[in-house]
Amino acid sequence: MPPAIEHRPLTSQPSHLDIEQRPVSSSDTTEEKHVRGIETSSETALHRALKARHITMIAMGGALGTGLLLGTGKALADAGPGSVVISYTIVGLLVYVVMTALGEMAAWLPMSAGFTGYASRFCDPSLGFALGWTYFFKYIIVTPNQITAGAMVLEYWFPRSQINPGVFVTVFLVAIILINSVGVRFFGEFEFWLSSFKVLVLVALILVTIVIAAGGGPDGEPRGFRYWSDPGAFAAKVDWDVSPMMGRFLGVWSTMIVATFAYLGTELVGVTVGEAQNPRKTIPRAIRLTFFRILIFYCLSVFVLGLCVPYDSKDLLFSTKGTSVGASASPFVVAVKQAGIKTLPGIINGCIVVFIFSGATSDLYIASRTLYGLASDGDAPAIFKRTDSRGVPYAALGTSSLFGLLAFMTVGNSTKDVFSHFVNLVTIFGLLSWISISVTHIFFLKARRRQGIPDSEMPYVAPFGLWGIPMYLTLIFAHKIVTKSKRVRPNEADFYAGKDVIDREEEAFLEEQARKKEQEPDSSGARMYRKSGEFYDEDIEEINDFTEENSGEVIVLQFRYLFGLRNVPSLGPIYWGDDIKNFFDKLKKINNGRAPGSTKKTQKM
Repeated sequence: MPPAIEHRPLTSQPSHLDIEQRPVSSSDTTEEKHVRGIETSSETALHRALKARHITMIAMGGALGTGLLLGTGKALADAGPGSVVISYTIVGLLVYVVMTALGEMAAWLPMSAGFTGYASRFCDPSLGFALGWTYFFKYIIVTPNQITAGAMVLEYWFPRSQINPGVFVTVFLVAIILINSVGVRFFGEFEFWLSSFKVLVLVALILVTIVIAAGGGPDGEPRGFRYWSDPGAFAAKVDWDVSPMMGRFLGVWSTMIVATFAYLGTELVGVTVGEAQNPRKTIPRAIRLTFFRILIFYCLSVFVLGLCVPYDSKDLLFSTKGTSVGASASPFVVAVKQAGIKTLPGIINGCIVVFIFSGATSDLYIASRTLYGLASDGDAPAIFKRTDSRGVPYAALGTSSLFGLLAFMTVGNSTKDVFSHFVNLVTIFGLLSWISISVTHIFFLKARRRQGIPDSEMPYVAPFGLWGIPMYLTLIFAHKIVTKSKRVRPNEADFYAGKDVIDREEEAFLEEQARKKEQEPDSSGARMYRKSGEFYDEDIEEINDFTEENSGEVIVLQFRYLFGLRNVPSLGPIYWGDDIKNFFDKLKKINNGRAPGSTKKTQKM
């Protein structure tokens, strides 16, 4: 199980730190002055239209795409199933550390500039410059990469001898540009449903491969761990002048690139914070789900694939002898095909096309928002932070869309060769971004401790603390030479400039939610309690969420009903804080002393 995530109440500033004691920035002199990395003008501000369900599903579906469904075939063919499981597990643990580090910074101050803003504010402006542009380069490459993968899969039905791949590239490119142009609310709804579909499909694929491994396929042949013995769990790099043991180690190491590519996109939640409603609550929730996504969707997927497909299969794309591109583009398709299932490969390939389309849409979104963040942080021309009436950064979106034309390289070259080149480029950019986020978090923690901001004041705390990747980027020094920027000293790090803007947005959001609940009595906290007269332990967590979302205020009527009180004129509102402890103590007594989390039925009221 992942470490427990602490979600604490947030105050506007630490109670022990008087405002005169903290460093005073130039933005303190006037409330309306522009704060670097935070946009409030109607001409440059993004719209906070992404709801909690949007953020959660986007976080879950952000990395479920070509890396897992297509790239896994290369890793399996190169190194064997044992190597793939090891590499995906190691990279998965590193990704979780990076995500928790990002979550702590984003929950404290959800900035329009995203990664760029955190690096510039808490570490070094040169790191912010390098991180922002590296991340932008990554996604202007990964977008045509997704489109290329789509053309690859569609060759299952339409070989390039019949239809030029450029037709599919054009359709994909126009569609994803249109979806990103209509506003973030539509984008969030679109990605919510597609991500939900992706999760369901992947669960179904895992179940199908488990059934095949157990002998439930049409051939009735149980595979078990047969392929782990013959041809084996590890494919040694025998073409290298090394010992067999070293060859196996190098096989594991070589799959790290593919594993890293598969995980790229897990940090997508860090880009959405600038357009999220109530981000201080939704970000920790999305981070919490990351661990389970890594455990189930990645590690379990590659494990069951290794049970169903031998690494020397000629059907695997990128294997030394394999030449097919259609059905064999996915190892899942190879698994069901070799089991004798005739109709399922076409269905799976159709689902993969949906995966790729969803991935390309979100990749273009990230590219445009990253360029917008660079402009907001002062590291790109100001025109890229201008938005239209729907909150879409049109200049950044248009510029990012131009790089999608790289996908037309598939017309004149082998599709799988282009895909392989893109994988190598994107993986390097992704690793640099993860390293930079980890370095920024180290400086963030150092500055926070130097200024005496305790964990209790943070809405979310990374469970792994300073455990990060102690590396640096060469781009930092190039930027420092040109700009002569200086490292941000811990006692000078600006924790509060622009934070009041986020606080006001949060208060306005909570007030609006409270107003809606007052207008709709049936949607209030009343429905959290069992009107049948029975109370369940699991309701405690629901009440917990309800009280947080409504600034901790609990409706008096529900207290009367819950505690069985009669003829009491008024109990008064109870707010999130010390009083809530007494509230939950009473709940535990009602539940016969059981702790929250149990689903057993309790006494009648």
